[in-house]
Amino acid sequence: MPGENLTRDEARERARLLTVDAYDVALDVRSAVEPHTGPGPRTFRSTTTLRFRCAEPGASTFADLVAPEVTSVTLNGRELDPAAVFDGARIALDGLAAENELVVDARCAYSRTGEGLHHFADPEDGEVYLYTQYEPADARRVFTTFEQPDLKAPFTFAVTAPGHWTVLSNGTAARSEPAASGSGTTTHFTPTLPISSYITAVVAGPYHYETDTYRRTLPDGTELVIPLGALCRAGLAKHFDADDIFTVTKQGLDFFHDRFDYPYPFGKYDQAFVPEYNIGAMENPGCVTFREEFVFRGKVTRSSYEGRANVILHEMAHMWFGDLVTMEWWDDLWLKESFADFMGAFALVGATRFTDGWITFANRRKSWAYRADQLPSTHPVTADIRDLEDAKLNFDGITYAKGASVLKQLVAYAGQDAFLEGARRYFKRHAFGNTRLSDLLAVLTETSGRDMAAWSRAWLETAGVNVLTPQLTCDAAGHITELAVVQEAAASHPTLRPHRIAVGLYRKDQDGALVRYARAETDVDGPRTVVGELTGAERPDLVLVNDDDLTYCKIRFDEGSLATLREHLGELSDPLARALCWSAVWNLTRDGLMPARDYLDLVLRFAGSESDIGVLQMVQTWALSALHHYAAPGAREAAGARLAEGALAELRRAEPGSGHQLAWARFFAQLATDDSELRLLRGLLAGTARIDGLDVDQELRWTFVAALAAAGAADESDIAAELARDDTASGKRHQVRCLASRPSAEVKAEAWAAVVDSDRLSNALVEATIAGFDQPGQRELLTPYAPRYFEMIERIWQERSIEIAMGIVRGLFPATQGDATTLKATDDWLAARPDAAPALRRLVLEARDDLARALRGQECDTRAAV
Repeated sequence: MPGENLTRDEARERARLLTVDAYDVALDVRSAVEPHTGPGPRTFRSTTTLRFRCAEPGASTFADLVAPEVTSVTLNGRELDPAAVFDGARIALDGLAAENELVVDARCAYSRTGEGLHHFADPEDGEVYLYTQYEPADARRVFTTFEQPDLKAPFTFAVTAPGHWTVLSNGTAARSEPAASGSGTTTHFTPTLPISSYITAVVAGPYHYETDTYRRTLPDGTELVIPLGALCRAGLAKHFDADDIFTVTKQGLDFFHDRFDYPYPFGKYDQAFVPEYNIGAMENPGCVTFREEFVFRGKVTRSSYEGRANVILHEMAHMWFGDLVTMEWWDDLWLKESFADFMGAFALVGATRFTDGWITFANRRKSWAYRADQLPSTHPVTADIRDLEDAKLNFDGITYAKGASVLKQLVAYAGQDAFLEGARRYFKRHAFGNTRLSDLLAVLTETSGRDMAAWSRAWLETAGVNVLTPQLTCDAAGHITELAVVQEAAASHPTLRPHRIAVGLYRKDQDGALVRYARAETDVDGPRTVVGELTGAERPDLVLVNDDDLTYCKIRFDEGSLATLREHLGELSDPLARALCWSAVWNLTRDGLMPARDYLDLVLRFAGSESDIGVLQMVQTWALSALHHYAAPGAREAAGARLAEGALAELRRAEPGSGHQLAWARFFAQLATDDSELRLLRGLLAGTARIDGLDVDQELRWTFVAALAAAGAADESDIAAELARDDTASGKRHQVRCLASRPSAEVKAEAWAAVVDSDRLSNALVEATIAGFDQPGQRELLTPYAPRYFEMIERIWQERSIEIAMGIVRGLFPATQGDATTLKATDDWLAARPDAAPALRRLVLEARDDLARALRGQECDTRAAV
């Protein structure tokens, strides 16, 4: 039998044979708080009763379970020998009847990698917190299952835990009683509606728990009542703003009920903010889990609150797209993720205080998509997912952000009413079932009257991003004689697509602002499209194709428009247009068409006047990337000094106490290198220096300590002193990152060994160690680790869980070296290992592409210096 992987063909065959009727799962997690002895992992008891039918009596199949030990297996009353039928990942089931009952009693392992049932001991108070995370296929680490999304069933959970714990699952707690033996309490939950195994959930521990209620009168006059819960670790309770979480939750429920015409079907709605979480959040119906970093321990910008609200709404959209109606296999992962990403932004703008959410979408989410869509691993939105390893890697910028961008374009193409009516029919037609692309296209064809098959072929079934560039011709009197939009595609993905776009014409007004004075919507199709409506308009200072961000494309500028942006980017009055231009000049930099020094000059001249805090923070992130990866190596030191000087000037100029001031403070800390800059950071920490309105709270303190540590200006005792101020789980993560960031060969060796040669660190501490290890100002210290990286990655892929292996392979790739030697070493590894695991090769290919792109950017920047 194969190992932990599962192929699409195996899943299809199993789905052909089986219909699953019910799961009863009993978990005993009292061992979570008991002392752990022995060489093996800490375990808990898992007992699963699985009832299912078989279309071909006498056939064979298998159930999924990843566990250190199986105590007993009983199939239809027949005892099976675990040693004979269990291989560590699968339980062989032969001689099936028409109706079957499988009972498996096992010892499953608690996780320290965030996969399965994660075990976290809080260093602040010693309390233990548990939660589950399964997508795409880790429910089998907690109970016996048929681990594929199209074998849905009702699940009934019973959890035995310490008596003082809060215990939650997807269903409502029906009753609690003393454990049958020993101390503790067993909580029995109501059965779920039919759902996939990957969205079942258990959360248990002494969580701080707050409640509220959502009420709504339905069209038939009945009242829908949804109990709401929000929880976090006790140590974070003082920072927990549950009221704001409940406000956004209620706004989202109103918004989706207004538009979906299908009442939320899963009873209660708990939202758990949990420690050491690998992803942003997970849409478990009735028991949504989030990373606890969304509980803000200090001052954050409005962009952070907007980001949290967007994630809350994204997960809520999944209650319909993904939970109620689920993709048949991971090929159609986009059916839930693209829709949730789009609907999250749609609801953010339509229901909450964050009415500028489309600006963030254009600036932040689309940049993720553009990067992913230019990698050698790019794929159509609807992908070819051969197995679970493929699935794990496809939670990417294509499936989420490009898919959402394409849906935004679809709304412009088909109309919002037709789009939402299609969604309503989709839910009603396929409730509690599984779908493919064709099922969605069928309802959208019905409601829009458009050829959805052709649209799908262009947008969902081909890869790559198009480039749109204006071509402008004017007469001697200064009027447009022709404005055309040229569409291009990469040779590797040559599809030209139909785009519904707006073209905006901008000029300076009497106050010096760049304002739009003409706009035309048009359909671009083919290599060149003339925008006849704008013929005769006065010559613009700036032509902005894809104005209002209607389609998914990279935009370029004609020569005059680019010259205008170089001098007046900050004077664009419309914040969305400004965000689109910032994104466009960054894409020019990434594509080696604008020298990094020119991009950094734009940042120094115009970022200080950027009003949208989310755009500003994205521009700052890009500036760091331009400095560390795209700038000519010989120019980096001077460019960094200018950027730090500019950041400090903007910090002092920013409105006291504002989010902009905080953003500039964090940006400055990341750039500080000379003695005067480091002295200022030390002074702000000690209270001997002050910037009006800047509250140096604990989170900002760690930002400053990290900068000092990376510069060699804070030693182990300084970091220990900071941990003493903040001896919490969050403080521990910061401490680990700061320790690994110190510029010492011994420190780097210790950090490398902790991640590569040992698996003792939890997922969160692996992430923190890698973040500290890789510092852009420490290239010489890191040089010896480039060859060691290629020597160890296959072993890591074989030995570690996929989540940890992905983090190590991505995080320790020697991108910081940024040189041709590293590129050659990468090419040599790829050439010598054509048969390495496809998912591993994909990660290395992606890193190689980023490095090659950076080298082209450095060449562009070098030429500009001549």
